[in-house]
Amino acid sequence: MNLIEYKKANLKYEILEEFEAGLELHGYEVKSLRNKQGSLDGSHITVRGNEAFIVGSFIPPYQVANTPKEYDPYRLRRLLLNKKEIAELAGKEKEKGLTIVPISLYNKGRVIKARIAVVRGKKKHDKRETIKKRDTDRDIRRSLKIR
Repeated sequence: MNLIEYKKANLKYEILEEFEAGLELHGYEVKSLRNKQGSLDGSHITVRGNEAFIVGSFIPPYQVANTPKEYDPYRLRRLLLNKKEIAELAGKEKEKGLTIVPISLYNKGRVIKARIAVVRGKKKHDKRETIKKRDTDRDIRRSLKIR
């Protein structure tokens, strides 16, 4: 069950490869995510040393009065990946034109996982084609539903 999604990812980017990673979160961040609060818009993943982090994701505190004063909703959040996956992501990050982006955060049992993807940015004409294809598919589904 998706908790939050980066809805514009399919429009902005061409997804090349996907990964699943755990997240290191505080308890009040987990509660906030389970209430479907938060945003992945404008976030990306960086690899520093032997660790991967989500940068720019927004997770508000669950109860503002009960969270620590120094809490930053835009803080770096560490991804829990094995060494092979981190090395692979580091290699992909160094390639020109490729970016690593979180697609969604979801529950897997009691654990919150992140679906991340290696992506390439789309040009304006590619975005237009995507919108056109989506509209024609919607029209086809509508016409089949009527009959």
